Order: sequence, then structure tokens, then C-alpha cells
Amino acid sequence: MTLPGWRDWAFSIKTFVAAVLAMYLAMWIDLPRPYWALGTVYITSQVLAGATRAKALYRVLGTLLGAVVSITLVPNLVNAPELLTLAIALWVSICLYFSLLDRTPRSYLMMLGGYTAALIGFPSVGEPGTMFDTAVARAEEITLGILCASLVNTIVLPQSVAPMISTRLDLWLRDARGWVADVLGRARQTRDTQAKRLKLASDAIAFDALATPLRYDMTGAERSVAAMATLRQHMLMFLPIVSAVADRVDALEQAKALPIRVRALLDDMAAWLASGATDPVAADRLRMAADAVDPVLHKNFAWPDLVLASLVARLRDFIDLRQDARLLQRHIVDGTPVRKELAFRYTAAARTIRHRDHGMALLSAVGVFLVVLLTCSIWIATGWPDGSGAPMMASVGCCFFAAQDDPAPSILGFANSAVLGAVVAAIYLFAVLPQATSFEMLALALAPALILCGVCMTQPRTAPMAMGAAVNGSAVIALQSSYTGDFAAFANSALSIIVGMWVATLVTRLVRSVGAGWSAHRLQAVNRRSLAQAAERHGAQSGLELAAIMLDRVGLLAPRLAALPPDDAEWTADLLAEVRIGVNVVELRRDRRQLSTEARTAVERLLGGMARHFGGRAALPPTELLVSLDAALDAVAIEPERPAHRAALLGLVGIRRGLFPEAPPYRPSLVAQTQAALAA
Repeated sequence: MTLPGWRDWAFSIKTFVAAVLAMYLAMWIDLPRPYWALGTVYITSQVLAGATRAKALYRVLGTLLGAVVSITLVPNLVNAPELLTLAIALWVSICLYFSLLDRTPRSYLMMLGGYTAALIGFPSVGEPGTMFDTAVARAEEITLGILCASLVNTIVLPQSVAPMISTRLDLWLRDARGWVADVLGRARQTRDTQAKRLKLASDAIAFDALATPLRYDMTGAERSVAAMATLRQHMLMFLPIVSAVADRVDALEQAKALPIRVRALLDDMAAWLASGATDPVAADRLRMAADAVDPVLHKNFAWPDLVLASLVARLRDFIDLRQDARLLQRHIVDGTPVRKELAFRYTAAARTIRHRDHGMALLSAVGVFLVVLLTCSIWIATGWPDGSGAPMMASVGCCFFAAQDDPAPSILGFANSAVLGAVVAAIYLFAVLPQATSFEMLALALAPALILCGVCMTQPRTAPMAMGAAVNGSAVIALQSSYTGDFAAFANSALSIIVGMWVATLVTRLVRSVGAGWSAHRLQAVNRRSLAQAAERHGAQSGLELAAIMLDRVGLLAPRLAALPPDDAEWTADLLAEVRIGVNVVELRRDRRQLSTEARTAVERLLGGMARHFGGRAALPPTELLVSLDAALDAVAIEPERPAHRAALLGLVGIRRGLFPEAPPYRPSLVAQTQAALAA
């Protein structure tokens, strides 16, 4: 944990100002529970101004949606508490399911719509006749807090995300440059590691959290949001392309078939990278050098020729990617849109495609459904007057941390923050606040605790505890226009909140918690299913689209692998090889239509075998698949006049190197050699 700087203190003070402003306005317009406005400010406020604004609209809409649902459900089902409990639990779980499928700020609409119905509905069952007024008041209080947080963050020392993006981008490109230099240089086998590749993938995915604030930055930097989206995809595409370069160079060196001119080209590219040059003339010179060593694949070619042709194709892709990345980086730093055509182009879908984990979303929905049912059962069975706080805050805790592999520790931490908040709230409620006879004195009295919470919210390790203490503390104090120090009501309210989150922790641990290893295995299994679908001629119609979704999963998988012991992660020997295979499969599937009947039949037989392999559980491909691969190479090799001849050959080379990197070099069959000779 680093010591807070002046920006951290500035964030804390302006968050406190926004909270006091929201509470003052709520009291001024005579809203019944102004402390909801104060607590909402601490839930909503983010260090980056763009992040606060990005979520503000969706939070407001979600709050209104939850209010409408509570108005619909509570008056109609209040006399059947079991049905009302089922209805609200089902609504919260459905909203959480759909929110987890969306990794953008839009997810807050459904998440807020879910737990706002619980926040409004459960405390109102005792007075269903006033349900409409209560729902409107809660919606006004929460919306007021959201608006005050957004307004103050926008006006008072707004912190732009652009400098942070620029700094992290420089670090990522430096690490990538070092990795690529190792691949192109002569120390690849000792320095090119899986850990480097996975770290680059994870760091590239992490830019998603910065791209959204950039869209709402309001400093001019938001004009480069399209450049950021494209650069993020370029960063991911570096990984399979550079790993393919490493694989082809390794294959040629093992066969002692790496030409001297190709070695010189690799050295020139390594020097080009090390220099940091962005001159397009240097890039064009390297492209010309790559063209000069590109072998002709018309007749009488050997396996090293195929591997060399594949290497040259990947080197061209890398040069294009690198030049584009530098151009996009300049646009992001300058805050300008991209108008120049890029060398490496994607389909529209490839730039925006993201993994959606329906299984984990469903499991989280089931978990929150059971939590709401259990806490409501305790409330109903005991006749607890203030027991509504248990299902209310339990649903909030489950929703807040549902995206984690194991939310239970975070929910427990949230419960502990409620304990801390309750202790501090008791001191305030019964020792400090009786002395506060005006709003100004009330604000001054709250300042030390809330400003301390705000500073701690800027530190990742203490942020959940600090936010929970501020929100739960303000809720149990129940600040209103006049002082009311009822110890019984205070104790009941605090206890119900804490019990609700303890129950949520227990149920989540039993039903929802999974380990990093389990999630990592699931993500790899989903990638294998995508490969099986691609081989079966379903799914993505572009290799780049399939690569985008598979690389997104690799990026999500990388931080989970970091939490595993090395022995438990052996099955991830080369995740990027599967991505390369996927790209080649989709492109081969497309190009097969331009081949002869015999070649198309051989390719489709190969794709069928691959679909069976990736659809099964076997980790290693069967030897029959290698036979099918070589048969497809034989069939395609004898048709140099076909338009898709070269593309199909390179696709088959990529699949063979991805599936069987240790296999002996491909040798044309006697029949294929004879047919090639006759064709010549």
C-alpha cells in the first residue's frame, strides 16, 4: 500500500463535498431518508471522472427500473409473503444474470434494477399503501446522490484517464518490444516464456477498464476512443502472430534450414524494434526484404519451404501491426480520431467481441436467489421488525462481487466493513451527533470519518472496506432532518445488515465459490468448443473474429493462472497455439471452396477429425489427425494453379505446427510427387 498523494486527498475531499451536498439537498426538499443520498455518493464515486460519468446514466436508469418493479410487486403480493419473496428473489437473480453477460457500464442498468427493487421493496412491506411514495422517494434519494457525485467529479479537479492510458501503454509496448526482440534474436529458447505471453495478454485485457472512462473523459481525449478499441485488438493480435514467428523460426533452426538471408532479416527487425523507429520507409524496406526471401510454392517444394513461407507471412503481419500500433498510440496521446487507413484491418465485430460466461452468470444468479430466499425466511420466521435489512443488503453484497471467481471473501469483507461502520456509527450517534445543532456542525462532525474513508477508497487493498464502512455506517446512523437516537432501532438495523451479509457469505461459499484453477479449465474448455465449432463449419466467419474471442478468454485466463502453482498449470503449455489453430481453421474452411473436389474432400475430412478431437476430452491429438493433415497437404500441393492454393497450404502448415510441433517434417507421398511431376 502506497502513501496517499495529493490527488488521493483531493478525491476524498471532493467526494465528501458531493456527499454533504446530496444530503443537504435531500433534507432541503424533505426526502424521508437523506442518508441514502449520502451513501449513494460513496457507492458511485470513482477516482477517474470519466468512470463516474460512464456509470451515472445507467445507475439512474437502473434505479428507476427497480422502483417500477417494486411498485408493481409489493402492493400486489404483500399479503402472500412467500410469493413476494420468490418474485423479488427471481427478479434480482435475472437482473444479475444479464448484468454479468455485459462487461461494459451498461451492466449497471440491470444490476441496479435488481437490487434497487430489494432496497425499496423489502422495507416497504409493512406499509404497502405508501409503496408509490416510498419508491419515488428512494429513487429521488439515490438519483440525487448519483447526480451530485457526477457533478462534483466533473467540475472539481476532474482526473482524466488519458495520462494513465499513455503510461500503461508505454509500459505494455516496452514489455512487448522486449519479448519480440527475444523471439527475433538468438536467445529465444531461454527467454521466450509462457509467463511473458500470458502477462501481455492479461495487461491488454486490462485496458478495457480504461477504455470506458476514456469515452466519457470530456477533455478532448474521448475523440481517440476508436483508436483505443482498435489498438487493444492489435495488442492481442501481436501474441499469436509473434508466437507463430517463434514457432516457425524454431522449426527451421531445428531442421538446420534457416537461410542466412532470413536470419539477417530477423536481426534487422530486432534492431528496428530496439531503435523505436516509426519511419514508414524503414517498415517498407523490411517488407521488401521479406518479399525477397519468400519462397515460390508452385512445384517441387519441401517442408522447409512451406514453413519459411508461413514465417514470411507472419513477419509481414507483424510489421503491419507494429506500424499501426505506433500510429494508434500517437492518436491516443494527441486525443485525435483515426482517419488514415490501417494496414492490418479487422471486421467490425472483431473490435468489439467479448467473451460472455453464461455458466458463471447462471451460477451467480442461483446463488443470489438462494441468499434472498434464506434471509427472507429468517426474517419471516422470527418476525424480526427490522429484519428487512438482511435480504436487502445480502442481495447488494452478492451483486457487488458476483464477477469474482470466489466472491465469499469479498462479501465477508463487506460484512466486516459493516461491523466497523456500525461501531463508528454508534460513537457518532450517541456521543457526537447530539452535540451537532446545525447542518454545518453535522457536516464538520462527519468530515474526519468520511474523508478517511474516501482516502482509503483510492487504495485497491482498502477500497472495499472503506466504501462498505461509509455506506453501511451512514445507513445505520440513519441521518435525517432531526436527531433520533434510538438504540434498539440502531442495534436491530446494524444486526440485520451484518447477519444478511454473513448468510450471503455462507451460501456463496457453498453454492457459488470456485477456484482459479476451475475457472481457468473452464475458459480453456470453452476455447476448445469454439475450435470444434469452427472445424464443424459453424461460428465465426472470420479468423480474426475467432481470434478476438479466444484471445479475450486467454486474457481472462492469464491472471487466474498466476494464482496457480507451476505444477498445476502444466496443461497451459501453449494457449496461443490454440488461437493460431483457430485462425487457420476458419481461413482454411473459407478457402476450401476454391479447391478441387479431391482437395476439398481431404480438407473436410481433416476438419471433421479436428472437430471430434476438440469436442472430446483428449489433451493430445490422435496420430490419425496427423495422417489426415498430411493427406490434405498432398491433395492441395498438386494444384498450384488454384487461387486458394498458397493460402490453403499456409493454413495447413499452421494447423500442423500447432497440433504436432514435435512431429517429423512433412514429406509428400509418392502419389503426390508423381502427380506434381505430371502437372509440371
